[in-house]
Amino acid sequence: MLIEKYKVSKKHFTRTRKQTFSTTLLFMMNFLRKSLSLEIENFVRHLKVFIGNNKLACFSKSAFVQCRNKIHPEVFIHLNQTLINEFYTDNEASIKLWKGFRLLSVDGSRMTLPNTEELKNEYGQAKNQNPSGVVQARVSVLYDVLNNFVLDGKLAPLSVGELASAIKHLECTRPKDLIIYDRGYPSFQLIFEHYRQNIDFVIRAKKDFNNEIIAFYESGNTTKIVKIYPGKNTKISDKQYSDQTYQMVRLVRVELPGGEAEILITSLLDNKKYPSKIFKNLYFQRWGVEKFYDEFKNKLKAEHFSGYSKHSILQDFYVALFVSNIQSLIVGEINEELQVRTKTKYVYKVNNNLSYGLLKDRIVTLFYSDTKTEVIFLELKELFNKHLIPIRPDRKFDRQKDKYRNRQKPKVPKNMKDTL
Repeated sequence: MLIEKYKVSKKHFTRTRKQTFSTTLLFMMNFLRKSLSLEIENFVRHLKVFIGNNKLACFSKSAFVQCRNKIHPEVFIHLNQTLINEFYTDNEASIKLWKGFRLLSVDGSRMTLPNTEELKNEYGQAKNQNPSGVVQARVSVLYDVLNNFVLDGKLAPLSVGELASAIKHLECTRPKDLIIYDRGYPSFQLIFEHYRQNIDFVIRAKKDFNNEIIAFYESGNTTKIVKIYPGKNTKISDKQYSDQTYQMVRLVRVELPGGEAEILITSLLDNKKYPSKIFKNLYFQRWGVEKFYDEFKNKLKAEHFSGYSKHSILQDFYVALFVSNIQSLIVGEINEELQVRTKTKYVYKVNNNLSYGLLKDRIVTLFYSDTKTEVIFLELKELFNKHLIPIRPDRKFDRQKDKYRNRQKPKVPKNMKDTL
């Protein structure tokens, strides 16, 4: 049982209390973004109406904190993995692939955490213009960019590099996965690990990454297969390869609209099966993980934590990934139906920003033990269908590169106001 595996001690949840293991999980999943007192009142009131039990007792903030401390954060990793496994095994016709590959991307970011000594010591501080520093953690996700699912998420100290997290993500991959990386990731170690685990890749590289890429860039060629060796100054004493180990990779030049060129390193060596002209659009698919971070931070408000301890931070982080996948599951099904039936000027899709607000409270009923999930799904689909937005192709917006660096909030359009 879930409770036996993920309660901190065998003594926990053995007596009858106002809060059970399952209700504590449900409460944490209910987008806790406001005052805990308000969230508790709302949660209990909603359950009273839903199950028709006016005797359902309220609980205090202190009681909730004590209960959450009895539950391992990894319970939400388990729930998320269960959801993902069911999607990829029971929805074969609905799974979107690229030339038979599950198209994934790895990208990192940072999350600002509450300023406590425990979190400062655990995750570290980022210092810029602010002399006191900001407590932050490094985030990394493995993301299915076509099906909009987070397959794996890591929350690590700032001292842990993006490359280390990327290699750990490979534990959650399988053959016929193709992972796209941006130019912060190229390394012989990453390429070696991909070949060792039989996982394909596309990595953007800087023009001066190594001598092979410098020569390729200056040659003006469109594609070339080369040998890549470990860097001369790379520490290899703790690696599974020597300085004479090499990997065969293909370099591809992609011409950008402004006249610049980007260089991609890939394991897709067959030029006939994977012609160079397809790589521009293929690499662009990586933008899906960028959009995920925008939703994760600005719509789902994952940085609005409901506690201050490392334990609660990890719970909130894994919960946010889990509910993000639940939202993707429901919205993805509706968007597929919309593309089939639409006869209007534009193809429409669900308003993702509003969808999180509409999931509030309903996610509790969705997972309640006596709930008929089909009924709740139909209600959610009906609500989501009332709030559709058109997909306008070829729209471009200037990137606000320094919107967070100078501590200013980004400009929020009128249709993007808070829903949580």
